Amino acid sequence: MKNLLLAASLLICSLAANAQEAPKLYHPEADAKADIAAAVKKASAEHKNVLLQIGGNWCIWCLRFNDLVTKDPDLSSYLAANYEVVHVNYSAENKNEKLLAELGYPQRFGFPVFVVLDGKGKLLHTQNSAYLEEGKGHSKGKVLEFFKNWSPEALDPKTYAASK
Repeated sequence: MKNLLLAASLLICSLAANAQEAPKLYHPEADAKADIAAAVKKASAEHKNVLLQIGGNWCIWCLRFNDLVTKDPDLSSYLAANYEVVHVNYSAENKNEKLLAELGYPQRFGFPVFVVLDGKGKLLHTQNSAYLEEGKGHSKGKVLEFFKNWSPEALDPKTYAASK
């Protein structure tokens, strides 16, 4: 019986330690609307778009996506050059329901889900992340293609006309 209690205690401590080490990308207490407004202002000044990554710390696919785009140098540099990123929380503590309603209910696609805004805050695109998946993660190629297709350069009619 003592061994069973000891094993259970060790398991609980291990789970607690792992929970503390998990990244905290999403913050239920954050004012998502204010964070987005600040990102739009910065994006406008720097000729970028805004990428809203909507999900929660409970979502393994959200964490996997973030790992990919922050640890892969190609994705990381492309993202930094073209987007301001805002992690918008969706969890039991704060579902950001009013904001998500204003964005056209992107949560209908599951999580993570991505919303691209221009430098004025206008909604350009909602991306179902299932189309970016490959195996137990996301495809670098598909993610880079998504980033490129919705970058400010891709949406600039002058740039588009020059490429033809």
